[in-house]
Amino acid sequence: MTPFQHISRPSPFAPVGAVTKPVLAVTPSVLDDGTLPASTVAWASAAGFKAEAGAVLAVPGEAETVSTVLFGLGSDPADAPFISGKLAKLLPPGDWSIDAAGIKAEHLALGFGLGSYSFGKYKSEKAREARIAIPDAVDAADIERQLAGIELARDLINTPTNDMGPDNLEAAFRALGSHYGATLFSIVGEELLEKNFPLIHTVGRASAVAPRLLEMRWGKQGDPKVTLVGKGVCFDTGGLDLKTAAGMALMKKDMGGAANVMGLALMIMDAGLPVDLTVLVPAVENSVAGNAFRPGDICKSRKGITVQIDNTDAEGRLILADALAYADETPADLLIDMATLTGAARVALGTELAPFFTDDEMLAGKLSAAARDAADPVWRMPLWMGYDKDLRTRAADITNAPSGGMGGAITAALFLKRFVTASPSWIHFDIYGWNPADKPHAPIGGEAFAIRALYRVIQDLAAGKV
Repeated sequence: MTPFQHISRPSPFAPVGAVTKPVLAVTPSVLDDGTLPASTVAWASAAGFKAEAGAVLAVPGEAETVSTVLFGLGSDPADAPFISGKLAKLLPPGDWSIDAAGIKAEHLALGFGLGSYSFGKYKSEKAREARIAIPDAVDAADIERQLAGIELARDLINTPTNDMGPDNLEAAFRALGSHYGATLFSIVGEELLEKNFPLIHTVGRASAVAPRLLEMRWGKQGDPKVTLVGKGVCFDTGGLDLKTAAGMALMKKDMGGAANVMGLALMIMDAGLPVDLTVLVPAVENSVAGNAFRPGDICKSRKGITVQIDNTDAEGRLILADALAYADETPADLLIDMATLTGAARVALGTELAPFFTDDEMLAGKLSAAARDAADPVWRMPLWMGYDKDLRTRAADITNAPSGGMGGAITAALFLKRFVTASPSWIHFDIYGWNPADKPHAPIGGEAFAIRALYRVIQDLAAGKV
């Protein structure tokens, strides 16, 4: 079975046995150490090629053909593990092979694949013409599934809300689950009230498209239980506490948590990991209408905790509260939620680091180690209980928007923590879901955060190493 693809696109990798031309990946020192043929060095010198990171130089062969390509790694290849993404855009047409000292072979292949990504659903694009052979030392199937998971997350986030509302997200969710033989459920509209998911209904009821809770189950009971929960706010106007036009510009990405857990679920299922997997996505649109929830409303959650609505733009934690409470009713060995939750997380760590919160010291250490090995950066943030008092309010158990604006990512995590009481290992990710500037391995647009690192942790859990 080939990995699930949300949008069909050709593989960036040459088939096994293909005849390839060489890419010589070099650092500046290699140009002077006598390793390369003198004619190649002379050509590089004449062209001003100095092996800066990402620089490409075609070396001519016979009959006006390209015989070799020089690819610059810079002075320290470890600084840019996915620099091979540049090759996807700059290599001449054909099939190529590359071996780069100083870069892991896995990163080399994955970087090229990630750099080959483009979101062309709404415009005509030229087909890929350059492919590379996956190095023999690399598990090609695993590279393909990681790439498919990341591309799924990117595709879902990049798709505008007119084609990625709660109903469209459900269709994509069902397509993914059906591909791997998962069991699928959804609770839609007024049924959310009947089944006791009041906060999901509250946030989504003003939309023309009904709110819903999506559930996917895959694997075998008795195996380590892994539950993934992803925030699926398909568009966020801010509700009655309306965002500005600039604030709404990227709000199609507010379902980035859902997109990321779906990408991670793809990797898990495609690898056939022996886990008991549940994926939950509360899918809503936070809209403005006569029946929209209001500042000052007090709403009861699935867990029975009452929440005072002090800002309708703090809606993500509300839908996650019901989903996490439901997930926690069947305690998981590992419970993960991912959400594009707070601007405060971006102020703290910028757009490239994925902040996470957990009380499980061993899990935090294993995740950080996996992230370093995978070059998938994460950073642990504190569940500082000293700020828990900021959630208290006179009229209800807690507020959804503490006043003062300080430590916003922490208080949001502490809000969610109240809804997870049975699962021994819970981890919360407050991700950005967007790449704001072109990188060698990633264009501007929707982005996956931390799912390659989490995939490694779940592989270890499945193997009994966690």
